[in-house]
Amino acid sequence: MLLLKQFLLIYKICFINWQPSLKQQSCKLRKQIGCLIIIKVLLYINKIHYLCNVDRLIREGACIYKSTFIDLQNSFQKVVGTMTDIIEKLGYLSSGSRLRRIYEKLQIDGDKAYKEAEINFKASWFPVYYVLAQSPAPQTVMGITNKISFSHITVKNIVKELEKEGLVEIAPNPDDKRSKLIQLSNSGQKLLKQLEPLWWRFSQSLEQLMTDGHPDIQNILQRIDRSVTKIPLNERVTEENRSPICILDYRPSLKKHFYQLAAPWLLDVLNGALETEDRFTLHNPDIAYVKPGGFVFFAQYQDKIVGCVALKRLDDDTFEFAKLFIKNDYRQLGIATKLIERCISRCIENQARELWLQTTMGMPKAHQLYYKLGFEDKEAPPQMEVLQRTEKIMYLDLTK
Repeated sequence: MLLLKQFLLIYKICFINWQPSLKQQSCKLRKQIGCLIIIKVLLYINKIHYLCNVDRLIREGACIYKSTFIDLQNSFQKVVGTMTDIIEKLGYLSSGSRLRRIYEKLQIDGDKAYKEAEINFKASWFPVYYVLAQSPAPQTVMGITNKISFSHITVKNIVKELEKEGLVEIAPNPDDKRSKLIQLSNSGQKLLKQLEPLWWRFSQSLEQLMTDGHPDIQNILQRIDRSVTKIPLNERVTEENRSPICILDYRPSLKKHFYQLAAPWLLDVLNGALETEDRFTLHNPDIAYVKPGGFVFFAQYQDKIVGCVALKRLDDDTFEFAKLFIKNDYRQLGIATKLIERCISRCIENQARELWLQTTMGMPKAHQLYYKLGFEDKEAPPQMEVLQRTEKIMYLDLTK
């Protein structure tokens, strides 16, 4: 059905765009349209992306229909360009489609890399094969599924393909007759020695490719994965009046909120006696943090500013986040996590290597969050101005 829709789309684009000259070139157009459909079929049958080996297929199609290569190539590129524009113009609505398109490109190119290395392996096998290679004992389909969070049917199909190639062995499970035990065969174990050097090159290439999109892409993907698991898309779609949490960069109109949010809490903690550093930074976050190369972020929920955090630059490679505060009524919405994650992302964007924080011992819940995000206890670095109230200093290595 999808293929038929694609054919109809190609036909409509070709027919509508060139309709004014239809009387003069009707025969030529029919040939072009027919040839484009044949190319689409060839691409589908060969299971290759429509941007791979296009020239060869266009030449074959041009020979079939005795059409000129240049005319047909231009027509094809026009169709491909229009289809791509449709996806891009849809914005967030096409998020799943764009991720699918990236996934398919990576799979296709990965398979090519294995083939060029003369290794009988497919990119789609990697997660299942890797789990089996790293497991000291045989695994069940359910066990593999739990480790990689793939669907049961996907794992089962990959196992079948691996078994067909002689890379895994499947045996009855003595503890559960409903399941089977899966492990690498001798051939599968031998193949691992060939794969590991190539995987290292894959890792290097993928790091370069992914960080071209964003330096913090790994954490971004992790947050999306975690978020879609916590609240599935179908629940988000059906739940009305859901208010998203927006993290905003500093702008002059938000300056007043920094004092309004952080000052009451600090005054309470310090019994009304602010430290010198606090008195200046609370009233002047732009001068204290932004001007020296740092950042200030605010959390917005239902058109209200409900949280803030400052990211202080200590030197070219080091930042410290401070003045993290969330209004009491909004502390169960994950806002603190989003603010800290924005700090981490901005540090990585600026090629920082370390992120520090100062805290007191009276904030155990905050400490749990910091540990969860990867922070560790450590002595203060020499460039940090340690506050009088500080009882605990933590550090995050951004190079890992």
